Amino acid sequence: MPSRGAEESLLLHFWPEQSVAEALAAMTRAFTQEGLDSPKRDARFLLQGLLGIDGAQLLSASTRSLGEAAAIVSEGANRRLAHEPVSRILGRREFYGREFIVTPDVLDPRPDTEAVVDLALEVVKSSGLAGRALTIADIGTGSGILICTLLAELPDATGVATDVSPAALDVARRNAVNLGIADRIRFIATSGLSSCGNTFDLVVSNPPYIVRDEIAGLDREVKDYDPLLALDGGADGLDVYREIARNTLELLRPVRVVLEVGSTQAEAVEGLFAAAGARPLARRLDLGGHTRAVAMEIHL
Repeated sequence: MPSRGAEESLLLHFWPEQSVAEALAAMTRAFTQEGLDSPKRDARFLLQGLLGIDGAQLLSASTRSLGEAAAIVSEGANRRLAHEPVSRILGRREFYGREFIVTPDVLDPRPDTEAVVDLALEVVKSSGLAGRALTIADIGTGSGILICTLLAELPDATGVATDVSPAALDVARRNAVNLGIADRIRFIATSGLSSCGNTFDLVVSNPPYIVRDEIAGLDREVKDYDPLLALDGGADGLDVYREIARNTLELLRPVRVVLEVGSTQAEAVEGLFAAAGARPLARRLDLGGHTRAVAMEIHL
């Protein structure tokens, strides 16, 4: 039952004899009161994940009592009321039809980032690289969603995943193992592509691109739970793009680059790479209709 504590924060506590349906209803009401964006969806997915059941099972189990799961459900519901994302509570996130481990050491993957994968696959096909033993570099890999997804989609490809955070690389490695592609990836703790070689067919990245002074104004789900290292793009949000542009100058040509960008950054990022000799190839919109991915190519 919802109750107000000493600090007037909304709390939920469930008892073993309460039913799954009662828990779902109470969570939905509390999430709505808290002003969460998708209270019904969050309550449903969170409860499914905590109970280890799917949507159909959630319906069929509606009259079943929570039993020993009551404490776990209570804890999970209250973590969501503190604006912790559902994916972080469950420790996993679906991306491009696959499940990935998510920990506090990595950025929580967003559905909009699937635009980067779509554009990268489009570039591979249009460049005549499909079916070839191409090499891919993922700069700032985080949870590994980009390199892991691309290698899963391109069975003849191999890759390098870099990150300055060894803890993030551990998460990426675990995801690669779970997807059965770890033998095709090298994980390197470094900045950019330092010590990674100079021959790649494709470079991808979802770098930190939030303007430093804007981080404090982000939603709690982001600023309180995503690593600052994965958010802070410097004074203008473009610091890491400059580094990647410098990296591409050191690579053998030709090379294709596909990057996630902030919703207003496409032209600025393309301009940085034009100075490195790149020409724009294509853009891809996200679910909200904003340019979310840009592709460029650098020739000899």
